[in-house]
Amino acid sequence: MAREISSVGVIGLGTMGAGIAEVLARSGVSVVAVEIDDDGVHRGRGHLEHSTERAVSGGKLDDGGRTELLGRIRYTTSLSELSDVDLVIEAIPENLEAKSDVFAELDKITGPDTIFVSNTSSLSITEIGVHTARPGKVVGMHFFNPAPILKLVEIVRTVVTEPDVITDVVAFAERLGKTPVVIGDRAGFIANALLFGYLNHAVRMYEQRYATREDLDAAMRFGCGYPMGPLALLDLIGLDTAYEILDTMYHQSRNRLHAPAPLLKQMITAGLLGRKTGQGFYAYDEPDSPTVTDAVTKSTVDTVTPRAVRKVGVVGTGTMATGIVEVFAKRGYEVILRARSAEKAAASVARVKKSLDKAVVKGKLSEEDAAAALGRISPAVEFDELADVDLVVEAVAEDLAVKQAVFAALDDVVKPGAVLATTTSSLPVIECAAATSRPSDVVGVHFFNPAPVMKLVEIVSTIATAPDVIATVDAVCGAVGKHPVHCGDRAGFIVNALLFPYLNDAVKMLEAHYAEADDIDTAMKVGCGLPMGPFELLDVVGLDVSLAIQRTLYNEFREEGFAPAPLLEHLVTAGRLGRKTGKGFKDYSAR
Repeated sequence: MAREISSVGVIGLGTMGAGIAEVLARSGVSVVAVEIDDDGVHRGRGHLEHSTERAVSGGKLDDGGRTELLGRIRYTTSLSELSDVDLVIEAIPENLEAKSDVFAELDKITGPDTIFVSNTSSLSITEIGVHTARPGKVVGMHFFNPAPILKLVEIVRTVVTEPDVITDVVAFAERLGKTPVVIGDRAGFIANALLFGYLNHAVRMYEQRYATREDLDAAMRFGCGYPMGPLALLDLIGLDTAYEILDTMYHQSRNRLHAPAPLLKQMITAGLLGRKTGQGFYAYDEPDSPTVTDAVTKSTVDTVTPRAVRKVGVVGTGTMATGIVEVFAKRGYEVILRARSAEKAAASVARVKKSLDKAVVKGKLSEEDAAAALGRISPAVEFDELADVDLVVEAVAEDLAVKQAVFAALDDVVKPGAVLATTTSSLPVIECAAATSRPSDVVGVHFFNPAPVMKLVEIVSTIATAPDVIATVDAVCGAVGKHPVHCGDRAGFIVNALLFPYLNDAVKMLEAHYAEADDIDTAMKVGCGLPMGPFELLDVVGLDVSLAIQRTLYNEFREEGFAPAPLLEHLVTAGRLGRKTGKGFKDYSAR
């Protein structure tokens, strides 16, 4: 049976320490809050008062509850006042020497059964614990920011942590209303080990001017459903904090993908630490404010006149093709759907009708608008029937030879000045352009599935794409209600290049037996606010599709960290492809 923990010391009242103190007091725990000096106490008290004020104004706490909560917290500048607490949580800055000194001092002050907890997000709990006479009672308890809101707590055990201590701390975390996952002691634990590689990769993309900060952030919000884009999230975390976490991870893993991007160091040196200083990747109206004030990065498409687009051709009959046909038809474009046979064309139009009918039933579309949209779609079998379209969107199978044959056929029949677009998600757009005599008219327009629902479109320009072609598809995306982002023609574009290495890292973590798939999924959903955990997402995407994308990334960038995890290869070989086969990382056959 877990021991009763009724009094807790919190050392450090920065944003995280104050948040932890609030969580404890809200749950009825008596808190002794320690800061280095009176100024620190004043700042910490201010954090708590401001946070609880917001909770009252948001209806999450009443005035009486706020008074009781604040009354459970006693402030001091002396560690000696922690002599009678049941548990101590250290939440000072990420410095191993400073943390070790605090724990060594606590060893002399507290009783022998007092549990020592570090809230470190990246440092070794083992290295901290050896500076005490009770390493078996030292554990990591990594809260996520903001602590009063985010539910995940990573409970980090060392090789010498006593099992009863883990039992007690897990029960305590649950009492606080948190979702604990128990893991071993390695840099980054679960969430940061997976999150910060992805964030670092986004910084490198920005550093290389592959995409603007707005497009990088919008791509992950609209393409993956992430609550924040990577650069905005780094501003929230603090660039100095991110650098320290990455540096710690790199020194343990020696994985080049964890080596902090040089731009991070430059920004830190310049004092651009993110929201807390009022400027990072974005500028804010004041320190600690979420309100962005600087102008949106200018795009060259704003200075170029787009070509007129009235009639659109779509080549293909799969899910993506029919979704794109529906998108254009609903927005008033005349659409020619080209299929390999009249039967396939009719079946595709029928699928569009079924989707439109569903929208009517759900009240998202009127019967008149649905009928009008359907009336704008003309099935076709011959490429000649696309002769006078202004824009052609190719959406056939992800096979380069097949796509090149389509583009060669389009080149023969489509009028001069028409834009030729491919929806490829992984193949080089320039290879499609090379199959034509007009590479300047060829562009990538990567819709996300399901096309009628997902807002994101990646516009992929090659070294040959004409500026007015880019401006044209940008304008068309806006006209059909999509959010366009711009990038160059390299493997993965923005979303897949950021998403799949993160998914691959999760597979490697599972492969190393560091944590179970369910715990990793929980950590990323609860701790980072992602809509799906990595293994849930891999099973939905399909392990074969995921492996093909990861191989494409590795073959293009030759980055050792992009090499597909052997476990992913083995599952695909065994035919465990995810939901579509009933088994992947999880078993769906009995559900």
